[in-house]
Amino acid sequence: MGLNSKIKSLIFAGCSIISIGALAGFADSRQNEKICKKVSINIDNEYNNYFIGDKEVRDLLTREGDRKLEGLPNRNIDLKNLEKRIEANKFVKDAEVYRGLDGNIHVKVKQNRPIARIIRPDQDVYIDAEGNILPLSDRYTARVIPITKSALLKNLDREFFQDSTGQAYLSLLQFIENDQFWKAQIAQMHIDGKGKISFLPQVGEHTIEFGKPTEVEPKFRKLMIFYKEVLPVMGWDEYKRVNVEYEDQIICE
Repeated sequence: MGLNSKIKSLIFAGCSIISIGALAGFADSRQNEKICKKVSINIDNEYNNYFIGDKEVRDLLTREGDRKLEGLPNRNIDLKNLEKRIEANKFVKDAEVYRGLDGNIHVKVKQNRPIARIIRPDQDVYIDAEGNILPLSDRYTARVIPITKSALLKNLDREFFQDSTGQAYLSLLQFIENDQFWKAQIAQMHIDGKGKISFLPQVGEHTIEFGKPTEVEPKFRKLMIFYKEVLPVMGWDEYKRVNVEYEDQIICE
């Protein structure tokens, strides 16, 4: 290829880039001039939680109705700021705000998912799957396992669930939440002053002594044997205490 041909190619490429940039800038300018006529809100209720609804999201977007988005040109709408405003809500795990080609605003919200309710003398709270503390809601009550604790144990707050000891309890709660049978069967969880766990079941008069939150799956397998092979024969109200704390043992009294 001769020198002239190379120069022509470079000029052509440069002109193409400039043209594309100009078109993109023109399109972006046109988009910014479009007026938002509608705000569409989609809330993910994958886990059947209803802590936040369309009204609450719209209030967050508009600062309780003081700054409506409908009627505003796109250039006056800060999408990132709107996302941050929604995500500031404790019950929102993630939010995405974007504009469509028509200039209208679309909002997608993913809710936080409580997996347990911590019973406190002053005010109960929820805990989510990551160990974050969530407040109660006047709008919706989650059907999750309630947790009580001994006064000798330190507070079950976010700091507790973030260290290595608390992570073991959080993993136990995650296991229960993700198992259909145990989530339905376990009615309450208690942690004593030594950190040992006991459960009250939905069906049966017995207390389940689980011990520390270690060897979680083997302990629940032993407990399942008790439910499948012992209780159908002996009766659901025969025992008051079932202990699966120790390896290769089930103690029934």
